[in-house]
Amino acid sequence: MSPVFPMLTVLSMFYYMCLRRRARTATRGEMNSRRAIESNTRALPINVEIVQYAKEVLDFSSHYGSENSMSYTMWNLAGIPNVYPSSGDFTQTAVFRTYGTWWDHCPSARLPFKRTPPNFCSQDYVELAFEEPVYPTAVHILETYHPGAVVRILACSANPYSQNPPAEVRWEILWSEAPTKVNGPQARQFTPCIKQINFPTNLIRLEVNSSLLDYYTELDAVVLHGVKERPVLSLKTSMIDMNDIDEDEDEEKYGCGMDTLNKQFSIVTLREWPTNGYFDKLPYELIQLILSHLTVPDLCRLAQTCKLLYQHCCDPLQYIHLSLQPYWARINDASLEYLQSRCTLIQWLNLSWTGNRGAISVSGFSR
Repeated sequence: MSPVFPMLTVLSMFYYMCLRRRARTATRGEMNSRRAIESNTRALPINVEIVQYAKEVLDFSSHYGSENSMSYTMWNLAGIPNVYPSSGDFTQTAVFRTYGTWWDHCPSARLPFKRTPPNFCSQDYVELAFEEPVYPTAVHILETYHPGAVVRILACSANPYSQNPPAEVRWEILWSEAPTKVNGPQARQFTPCIKQINFPTNLIRLEVNSSLLDYYTELDAVVLHGVKERPVLSLKTSMIDMNDIDEDEDEEKYGCGMDTLNKQFSIVTLREWPTNGYFDKLPYELIQLILSHLTVPDLCRLAQTCKLLYQHCCDPLQYIHLSLQPYWARINDASLEYLQSRCTLIQWLNLSWTGNRGAISVSGFSR
């Protein structure tokens, strides 16, 4: 038999698999669209929950598969589950690039950036778009192999399918937790307790940390539950904004309530100091060393206290190594312009994950 015939057979099978994949992807889109149409025509009650699978993968930081294949790529997160509830290593799932700590210990690993907030542990992310904007009531993540990598779930106020781009893009943390070790690689449906937000969303972002895993984590699908009308917020719900992720805990926990302050003011006689106290006696280099342990937002806050600390906080030596990745949701042209005068001696700059959806323009980055 000529060797041409086996090759033709292999090509025919590959072409058939591609057609099946394309047909299944189209069916997913039709299913989501049909569900949205039915929900509009049935005149459902306001509080009826809408259930949606991800319609499209908009952005991601990395994936194990190649761009010319569907195996182990983030595109597999779109639509209905391919594998779940089965467990195991399947090519139809979404797999990130790394796991464990080996890539941090290898000779080619990059040195860690200073000033990274201790609560920022995300290593990868994926952003998913859904058909209908809703007020989220639950997020189900179908993990089919080595679960436990998801550490943050965020919602965006921008509608990726809207013709008019919003003037301001807001990200809200629905759930956040440090990475935990999960016993066993079996599949599970991960449904964390999310908080209520005050805007509808159809853009969900998952952030993962795979440092505690023994092998690659594999995700199959994401299900968004929500309602069309804004629910009444519970009094116990804490509204946490992205600007507050680095703030301390409740003031009462540390005894800084108004009653405590009033007692302190009644005992201590306040007076204006003509100098900066003991800071004037410290060497300049020692103050710089102390401030080197602060994060960038803390430096900006401290610079507002007095002229001496403003001088130290604006010193370019504090910004030789600068990572803006933990603050990706807040970085724009104005932020870069604000930091420009402080970064005259910069050697390492990390802008990973920043500038999405036009937050940083070409001209702003060039300046």
